[in-house]
Amino acid sequence: MNELDFALGAPSAALSQHTPMMQQYLTLKAENPEILLFYRMGDFYELFYDDARKASQLLDISLTKRGQSAGTPIPMAGVPYHAIEGYLAKLVQLGESAAICEQVGDPATSKGPVERKVIRIVTPGTVSDEALLTERQDNLIAAVYHDGRQFGYGTLDIGSGRFFINQFAKEETLLAELQRTNPAELLYPESFDFMRHIEGRRGLRRRPEWEYEIGTARKLLCQQFGTQDLVGFGVDQSETALCAAGCLLQYVKDTQRTALPHIRGVRLEQPDHAVIMDAATRRNLELTQNLAGGNDNTLADVLDRTATPMGSRLLKRWLHQPIRDRVILKGRQSTIHELIEQNLYDALGDLLRQVGDVERVLARLALRSARPRDLTRLRQAFTQLPELQQLLADSEHEALQQLRERASTFPELRDLLERAVMENPPVIIRDGGVIRDGFNNELDELRDLAGGATASLARIEERERLLTGINTLKVGYNKVHGFYIEVSRANSHLVPAHYIRRQTLKNNERYIIDELKHYEDKVLTAQAQALALEKRLYEELLDQLLPHLAELQESAAALAELDVLGTLAERAETLNYCCPELIHEDRIEIEGGRHPVVEQVLSDPFIANPITLHRARRMLIITGPNMGGKSTYMRQTALIVLLAHIGAFVPAERAVIGPIDRIFTRIGASDDLASGRSTFMVEMTETANILNNATAQSLVLMDEIGRGTSTYDGLSLAWACAEQLASKIGAYTLFATHYFEMTRLPELLEGLANVHLDAVEHGDTIAFMHAVQEGAASRSYGLQVAALAGVPKSVIHQARHKLAELESGAHTPPTGSPAPRPLPEPLPHPVVEELEGIRPDELTPRQALDLVYRLKQLV
Repeated sequence: MNELDFALGAPSAALSQHTPMMQQYLTLKAENPEILLFYRMGDFYELFYDDARKASQLLDISLTKRGQSAGTPIPMAGVPYHAIEGYLAKLVQLGESAAICEQVGDPATSKGPVERKVIRIVTPGTVSDEALLTERQDNLIAAVYHDGRQFGYGTLDIGSGRFFINQFAKEETLLAELQRTNPAELLYPESFDFMRHIEGRRGLRRRPEWEYEIGTARKLLCQQFGTQDLVGFGVDQSETALCAAGCLLQYVKDTQRTALPHIRGVRLEQPDHAVIMDAATRRNLELTQNLAGGNDNTLADVLDRTATPMGSRLLKRWLHQPIRDRVILKGRQSTIHELIEQNLYDALGDLLRQVGDVERVLARLALRSARPRDLTRLRQAFTQLPELQQLLADSEHEALQQLRERASTFPELRDLLERAVMENPPVIIRDGGVIRDGFNNELDELRDLAGGATASLARIEERERLLTGINTLKVGYNKVHGFYIEVSRANSHLVPAHYIRRQTLKNNERYIIDELKHYEDKVLTAQAQALALEKRLYEELLDQLLPHLAELQESAAALAELDVLGTLAERAETLNYCCPELIHEDRIEIEGGRHPVVEQVLSDPFIANPITLHRARRMLIITGPNMGGKSTYMRQTALIVLLAHIGAFVPAERAVIGPIDRIFTRIGASDDLASGRSTFMVEMTETANILNNATAQSLVLMDEIGRGTSTYDGLSLAWACAEQLASKIGAYTLFATHYFEMTRLPELLEGLANVHLDAVEHGDTIAFMHAVQEGAASRSYGLQVAALAGVPKSVIHQARHKLAELESGAHTPPTGSPAPRPLPEPLPHPVVEELEGIRPDELTPRQALDLVYRLKQLV
């Protein structure tokens, strides 16, 4: 048992062995046993015992010792109080939490240690401080629960007050939700049986079972929303989800230790309203994160030109949760079209950049943690809103006018903040200088007094000069010695007897008199009174803003949506996107489709391709060489469909999109060795998920099914999967394969067609055409691609011989195996190929010698 365990577990007699300061610390630590406790001592936050050891490693700070308590040295580590935010940011990024303990007692009246109290708990999912957040990403806290039949899942964004719950039966859906929401902190019950799905995530917090009790959850939620029941929110019957929501709200209340007025309701997410994507699909389509874990070369990276962080976060939410409501989608399309037609998006973006991140400012206002510069940002936003209203006033577009009306101007609040808050206030209120001169008469008087009341000092100085006859006498002030009368050494013999020496300098003497001392006490008292009054006025200012919180949040939501729609308009115009036609028939028809990300990365022009899928053409068998563009073609189709379902324009010449309920992808090779799953097992798990959940209105991308096992096993699996998707499920399917035997499927089943991407061979090189054509490919060009990759020529040469052997039938297949399909004649020897391309009469002697050496190397 270590020192801290002993202290926390020991009876009061054992605790009394410690110093009074350590007794106070250990008592507070016992209330927060699993959290790093930052204990304020003077200009530092100190950590002791195991907290000190842990913090020294996590934050790379020195581990020292502080005297002794209970007979043993105390391990200690600390950080300066003014630098605490930087250290907290690092802890949050590591998934750690911290309790901030401040002095709340008065040192002048305290006997023993000044009273201290934990004033806030900083956790990864509940932070609201600007310095601790990534501004263009949502910061969610989530809770999960399983009642034996289904999962309950809740998410809360404390930076906006958005509170969502969901419940579902399948583990795959839990993985998809975790991938979509990517919570910074995840709460789970002590008896959670599905740890394999959440292990390794940062910010895991185990919670007691009683926090998930349904009765407690209902009571807590009703108290928060000020209602008698939850019927009005449409969540009353979702008990499993409510259990998760109750735990989530309790945890947030415990950590914030203040009211949460911006959390005004909870919404149940309806699967029928969204285009569902599983975790693998979100990962493979690289919506907001690429396969390497970065943010570049993703769909969000191409689209996100938003002017505000809150707009950026909304755009990413849309990308991760495309919707199926055609009315909403067509409304967004219409608004984007209007912004383009009226050429409004550039001016709109310029105004919104001045608005900033109102959403998170309002969250800090609700939590009463708003800093002075948050209020200046809010004032700046209010200043831009009338101009924004004027910009949109001339448009007759209904949806745009609704957004304009929601983005209210708040002239009274703007006037209040202009009168109350300095132009450039300090960062924190405790420094003073936040409330503007002229806002409060009492504060102005105290400031005049605290500032030295220049006229009074000048009067004292003039009087003392006359009384002493010292014309150079000065009355001055500094922070160390306060007020003083300064006399040169040469005149010190003229100083009256009642002058009391305060400080001796090289050429001057400084004195104090009773009148000046009394004045000094009065000024210093005025400083403290002014600061106390200013803090009170600041709190009253927050009180005046809080009743308007709901309207302000509604306005922020409208501004964020305007930002996203303006950005999508700019992207459509700049990148030459078209407006997709959303129809009710079962059809996907795209002309001149392009991959939105790849076309931005390529230095050469992107080769656009069409695709047509309908009831009589539900599946395309896609063949062609590696690097020929099969995966790009498949992914661009999925991304165009996804963009159409967020209401955006799409990278194509024309697009007609029918109803889609889900998007599935089985692309790429990966393993999960930590869970004991090989690459092939991962591939089959993802394939099983598709076959079990796809419907006739799903879009399915299947790439190289069966390549993780033997040729015949793989071919059999691929054939059976394609047949199931085509005949039983009837999903829109793009099925890429290198098994040429699969190209026979369209002859055997209805609704299938062959397409291919071709390549042209020229000597030892190969040119990929990237153009999709009807029919099956004739070859795979695997050896040519291997040569391009740098495989040694001797290996390529050996492979050519083996290929010729296999193609000629010299290799006997295993008993019972089907005979291999006849393939083209064996390729000529590389030396022959080289010689056929030589014109001897055109060679210089040097070139001829080089040729001999090259041929020798090939042989």
